[in-house]
Amino acid sequence: MRETLQRLTRLWHDTIPLSRFMGIEAVSFVDGVFTTRADQAANKNLHNTMFAGSIYSHAALTGWGRVWLALEAAGLEGDIVLAEGNIRYRRPVHDLPECHALPLNPDLTPLAEGRNARVTVTVSLAGRAEFVGQFVVMAKRSAR
Repeated sequence: MRETLQRLTRLWHDTIPLSRFMGIEAVSFVDGVFTTRADQAANKNLHNTMFAGSIYSHAALTGWGRVWLALEAAGLEGDIVLAEGNIRYRRPVHDLPECHALPLNPDLTPLAEGRNARVTVTVSLAGRAEFVGQFVVMAKRSAR
């Protein structure tokens, strides 16, 4: 699993430059809970807490990564996009930013049939923020 998490972190850093600047990395995937961390210093605002935009981006990438892990486990491919994301900021983040994507059991059967799949992911940032994202996995179309 360590190699898979390292591959996911590289994918983010290579394709989404903001993730590299924020220092986001995939840390663990245990019992269906996916954990990521971000660099604390790179995401501070003028109040010396985590910038709200960084919280949102960190949570959205964690949700995206959780869907990616589900695709990997199922041996499926698709383009993952965030269709809708809602966040509730509860308290300022003063310490190391760590997000946890909660376990999910997505229905990915539409992908196997060449159709898009929808996956809802809930992400918590240490109880200080909660993000619910609706991701769409677009089926890979074969070239004709």
